[in-house]
Amino acid sequence: MNPDITKERKNATFDVEKLTHIVDGTPEKTRRRREIESLVVSDPDFKEEDPNFLSRSERYDQAVRKSAQMILKLREYGIADPEEIYCYKNIFKGNHQEALGLHFAMFLPTLYNQCDPQQSRKWLPLAESFQVMGTYAQTEMGHGTHLRGLETTATYDAATQEFVLNSPTISSIKWWPGGLGKTSNHAIVLAQLHTQGKGRGLHAFIVPIRDMSTHVPLPGIVVGDIGPKFGFSEVDNGYLKLENVRIPRENMLMKYAKVEPDGTYLKPPSAKLTYGTMVFIRSMIVSLSAKTLAKSCTIAIRYSVVRHQSEIRAGEPEPQILDFQTQQYKLFPLLAMAYAFTFVGQYMNTTYQRISGDISQGDFSELPELHALSAGLKAFTTWATNSAIEVCRMSCGGHGYSRSSALPDIYVDFTPTCTYEGENTVMMLQTARYLLKSYRQAKDGQQLSGIVSYLNEADHRRVQPQPVAARPTVVDINDLSSLVEIYKLRAAILVELAAKSIQQELQNRKCQEDAWNNSSIDLVRASDAHCHYVVVKLFTDKLGEIGDTAIHSVLSTLALLYALNGIKLNSGDFLQAGLLSGPQVLQISGRIKELLSQLRPNAVVLVDAFDFNDKLLNSVLGRYDGNVYENLFEWARRSPLNATEVHESFHKYLKPLRAQL
Repeated sequence: MNPDITKERKNATFDVEKLTHIVDGTPEKTRRRREIESLVVSDPDFKEEDPNFLSRSERYDQAVRKSAQMILKLREYGIADPEEIYCYKNIFKGNHQEALGLHFAMFLPTLYNQCDPQQSRKWLPLAESFQVMGTYAQTEMGHGTHLRGLETTATYDAATQEFVLNSPTISSIKWWPGGLGKTSNHAIVLAQLHTQGKGRGLHAFIVPIRDMSTHVPLPGIVVGDIGPKFGFSEVDNGYLKLENVRIPRENMLMKYAKVEPDGTYLKPPSAKLTYGTMVFIRSMIVSLSAKTLAKSCTIAIRYSVVRHQSEIRAGEPEPQILDFQTQQYKLFPLLAMAYAFTFVGQYMNTTYQRISGDISQGDFSELPELHALSAGLKAFTTWATNSAIEVCRMSCGGHGYSRSSALPDIYVDFTPTCTYEGENTVMMLQTARYLLKSYRQAKDGQQLSGIVSYLNEADHRRVQPQPVAARPTVVDINDLSSLVEIYKLRAAILVELAAKSIQQELQNRKCQEDAWNNSSIDLVRASDAHCHYVVVKLFTDKLGEIGDTAIHSVLSTLALLYALNGIKLNSGDFLQAGLLSGPQVLQISGRIKELLSQLRPNAVVLVDAFDFNDKLLNSVLGRYDGNVYENLFEWARRSPLNATEVHESFHKYLKPLRAQL
């Protein structure tokens, strides 16, 4: 063990194991996760070449081999619980993607949620046994987040009781689905349904795309890989062109919407049910943001106590770079954010499961709020995490640029979350639409429930800035409940500002659509403020569940840092609304410095509590033992360029060049 990192762990003021239990949810979940982890880490069948030294084709090949092995292992170990399968998959893939990701993440959940009983009996055994390997084909070359704009068509032919699927334009070619290029033999295709001469909107269809025996593309199917990307080198993101592809009527997912044999259309009880898989994935992405940010903070903070550089006082030994206040200011707010997002992810998972249970009982009342919350938090957490990974990378100096740190791969593989399952700006606008609708209901006297209930509080509707003297504030910057209150006020005020902006545009004789577009900056700000309030509130609420005094103390410090840093970064909103005064903002800056100093002794053990196994973290800089330099040298020596003392290019090009000069 590196002595610096050993010394850090001796400074812990709390029981790290107990905090790990809180992060996982329960001690039993920690125990089971570690048990599953050991199955993966100790399994010789999962031994692999370092993907950093492989070509893209080799990375894909290795990913498919590992995915096939994983399926066999799940069966061998009898792991069937969806939550445990998800845990096993996350451990198995570590910092890299896997070949059957969309089969587990989107294809199977869509079948579970949208098959009628007869379809479930047919398709679930096939998909669960991997006879059918599926993907989810929604995005097209010309349209992604704007679902109503998707162009793929499914026209019902009552004479044969079949749907005829087509890609009528170049822009309608399905583009980006993972596993589509080479791996899957079926796809759930989202297409515009036409029956009895009428367009019925977007619906989901199970479409065979490859022969289940030979894997050769079926007639009318043009399918392939879209080529190298920014990241996701292991994944065969693909394209799909449909040319008069006929499928049986029973291949339309009909739990909610139905097409009768004669072509009669029965609409679903809620249009949003078609997008249930996306709501599920967006909820999962919040947890992914937390996990990814936790990994990045673990790497950067551990490295920052091992790395010594520069001087604080002339002539003295070079300090650990984490002793520099600037380094703490880069990393500790991100550590606080990682814990905040962890607890928000737990909340989203619990809420999704609860509302899904209600939906299965025919109660759709909370679906709109879940849709709006999952969209907004997906955008809020991925934007913040994406920026934070890069801060962590740069805080590791030059070594952070090496893929041995894992941070470059973490960044390029996380970045697409800002656009897949809904481009983030559009997601924020979807949340804003729900907020504006709720605001108008509150204004009309309706009593709101759920997370938007704060819009009922009439005294929050204070839009115009007022002099601080005219409206004295009584905010205690050390009291989290007081800070939650001003985050709530900020959200309510910005929602009203957005509503007023639209109203003003309409008074200027703009149509509703133009008024919305001309107010969209205000709408995104309102959604962002709403999501920020939710995160601060949920972090604060979580503290009420923690009985251990030492853990409560350190998490309260993190929660306070998260809330105060958020105010500092958005101080204009709080000042303009008269929620804080200028002197209070200056006071917050000083308090943040104090919190950085308070957290410094526990920094390493706070990332230890995330409990990432070294093999799964796969970072030379983030090793648990802190032995960075020896292992960095060993990692570099494994580069294929070092396989020979003299590379063949010397004999082919450089030696002849010297002879000619």
